[in-house]
Amino acid sequence: MAQSGAMSDMRRCPHPRVIVTRELPDAVADRMSALFDARLNRGDVRMTADALAAAVADCDVLVPTVTDVIDAELIARAGPRLRLIANFGAGVNHIDLAAARARDIIVTNTPGVLTEDTADMTMALIVSVPRRLAEGGILYRRHGRQRCRLSPGATA
Repeated sequence: MAQSGAMSDMRRCPHPRVIVTRELPDAVADRMSALFDARLNRGDVRMTADALAAAVADCDVLVPTVTDVIDAELIARAGPRLRLIANFGAGVNHIDLAAARARDIIVTNTPGVLTEDTADMTMALIVSVPRRLAEGGILYRRHGRQRCRLSPGATA
């Protein structure tokens, strides 16, 4: 019930102030700028605890990433306008959900945002294991080009 009230409050706010803690993809940042009073972190500098506290005190929506700790102490310092913490990432382990719930702050995430990157890394690892790429990289860095030989199972 409290969540529906919070959502109707957001709809009445013509241009909610959205503070984004880290640099996001250009398409996402551009869309946010078009729709909201967005304060973007174009330099991708990690916000300090004091900067996060100032952010939550003066925004309607906070968009953190997994690198930000949104704990009970920070949520307690939030201003009355903060109604939504919209995590840009799959999890919410870094957000104190009980503290947010106690303040009627909705917490969301974006579960599919890393799907393609995860698939790319999985394929890269699958290809690299039988080719012993990690081992070859270590040997090359340790001994240089002169000591790199074909592996015992390689054919010419």
